[in-house]
Amino acid sequence: MGPAIKILVIALSLALDVFAVSVGVGIRGVPRAVKMRIGIAFASAEIAMNLIGAGLGAVVGHYLGEVAGYIGFGALVLLGCFMIYESRREAEAKTPIDMSKGWGLFVAALSISLDSLGIGFSILYIGVPVIESLAVIGAVSVAATVLGLTLGRALGRRAEEGAELWAGIVLLLTGVAFILLKLTGHG
Repeated sequence: MGPAIKILVIALSLALDVFAVSVGVGIRGVPRAVKMRIGIAFASAEIAMNLIGAGLGAVVGHYLGEVAGYIGFGALVLLGCFMIYESRREAEAKTPIDMSKGWGLFVAALSISLDSLGIGFSILYIGVPVIESLAVIGAVSVAATVLGLTLGRALGRRAEEGAELWAGIVLLLTGVAFILLKLTGHG
């Protein structure tokens, strides 16, 4: 798998989670300025967590060597499983908070960027350029946010729940694929 495809898979798997949250906010309808504020907050959180994860991955990699990559990939698998579990649990009991400003926006940006921490941790071990990856992740995150906010009213709550489930499935499969590629010497 080439670096461009790896970057695209990572960006899209992260974008599904951002899309899901954005649809939830969009269901209530938001003005254009709020869409931009949320898009910037979500993209910034995604990039920041990728950088933190990459920093942690570099430190751990220094001490553990090749094993660190497998730890990062395993973290993606676990995170994907957790997201699948949470999507099913949250489908039954969601408490709406205002994610368009203040504390609600901060909590939403932080919660959707936790998967980026795992991606950031493993990004050093999948053979992709970090700066280009972050740029693509940021752009796709903003696009997914704006699309989710825009389509939120039309798609409704069901699309939000489905996107969160698919984000977990994609992250799980991404982690497994990266482990297999690394084991076979292709990653």
